[in-house]
Amino acid sequence: MKTIKDITTGGERPFFGEHDLQLENCTITAGESAIKNCRNITAIKCVFEGKYPFWHVDGFNIKDCLFREGARAALWYSRNLVMTDTLVEAPKMFREMTGVRLTNVRIPDAQETLWHCSDITLDNVEVAHADYLFMHCADIRIKNYRQDGNYSFQYCRNVEIHDAVINSKDAFWNTDNVTVYDSDLNGEYLGWHSRNLRLVRCKISGTQPLCYCENLVMEDCIIEPSGDLAFEDSSVDATILSEVTSIKNPRSGIIRVKGVGEVILDQFVKGPADCKIEILK
Repeated sequence: MKTIKDITTGGERPFFGEHDLQLENCTITAGESAIKNCRNITAIKCVFEGKYPFWHVDGFNIKDCLFREGARAALWYSRNLVMTDTLVEAPKMFREMTGVRLTNVRIPDAQETLWHCSDITLDNVEVAHADYLFMHCADIRIKNYRQDGNYSFQYCRNVEIHDAVINSKDAFWNTDNVTVYDSDLNGEYLGWHSRNLRLVRCKISGTQPLCYCENLVMEDCIIEPSGDLAFEDSSVDATILSEVTSIKNPRSGIIRVKGVGEVILDQFVKGPADCKIEILK
């Protein structure tokens, strides 16, 4: 493997078409597409300042690097990425990618990040300003995760999350096969129009959670008092270890709950309208 160390370069495509290349302690300044149509690239302690530094790359390892704000849309149309111990200040990262592994990564401006990606693993990752994160992604595994940003995980499928704090309005809309363990889910309108959403030992807050769900499963969860008007038009099998402020028009299934402030069944309830509500002793 060829190694290039301790240089500053920029401009248009300085490393176009390279393969089996290691960059150490390099700075990529203003310009476009520094590392394009490449394969088997390693970057260690590098700083990326120009736009689109990694496009159409197959096999790359990024360690202890910094992507400044100007390095927007940095990793697109690529596959087989391993990124560790890295700070990403640039928005709109990771598009149309397969095989994304992030460990010990912070993304303080994660707006419109991770779109149309698959085979994703995150461990000890923190994101902020993360509106529209994970749009149309699949096969995601996450643990030790912190997120601030709305409209996340929309249209995702095959997702497993452990030990997370997710602050997000409209999270998990129109998802398929999502399971969340031991996490805090904070935000309005959680999980609407989802299919096969399973929540295990989760704490939930925010108005009108879990409406219009198909095959919703909840195991030993807690719903905070802000979680009112829950379960409208949902098929549900839930065990909730707290009182719920209000339940509105659940469609079918069973809800086992410590207590309910109000059960609303009005003319808008949809058939079969046979959901059972059992009070836990």
